[in-house]
Amino acid sequence: MDVLAVPQKREDGWYLSLMAPNTKGPKFAWLDPSRLYCNSQALSDCVKDLLKPFQNETIDLVAGIDAMGFILGSAVAMSLGKGFLAIRKAGHLCVQTLTQDYSDYSGREKLMEVRDDVLKPGLRVLIVDQWIETGGTMRAAIKLVENQGATVVGIAAVAIENSEGGKWIKENYKYSHCIPKELQSQIDSQYLEFFNNFSG
Repeated sequence: MDVLAVPQKREDGWYLSLMAPNTKGPKFAWLDPSRLYCNSQALSDCVKDLLKPFQNETIDLVAGIDAMGFILGSAVAMSLGKGFLAIRKAGHLCVQTLTQDYSDYSGREKLMEVRDDVLKPGLRVLIVDQWIETGGTMRAAIKLVENQGATVVGIAAVAIENSEGGKWIKENYKYSHCIPKELQSQIDSQYLEFFNNFSG
């Protein structure tokens, strides 16, 4: 499918077929969801799907996780008419920050930071990331928000894998993702059958 094409009939989750498989080897994530952002209708439908569970929630601010969560999180924030807060890999913000250590999907120990002048008690925050694999990055983001007294309204991502960390998030927070039930097992096994027909 042409990355910019829009099908006449848009089935639920149609845009997931725009995602690309990893072609660069094991040090990269197993797929690239960002290809769907190139298609304006796909991005719009993805955001609408992510926000469905939160229609009756008060959301004051959207936070997105470095780096791909910035794209999806900004789109969610614009759709809601809310501000966007960047949760960054440590060392990139030129202001006073709070930090949190974590292990990413590859098992590497890292540090995450957020500016210290936005989050406060009573603020209701929706945290967005592109993909939740082990859940380590998202758990660090949750701690950064909650340690400043703000409330995590929910978690949103294109997919949440049923890893130990992914299950913990699903059990403890309201969440949304774009994966139909029939595709969840493929997501968890980290291979999508439509990759067999992928031509780039």
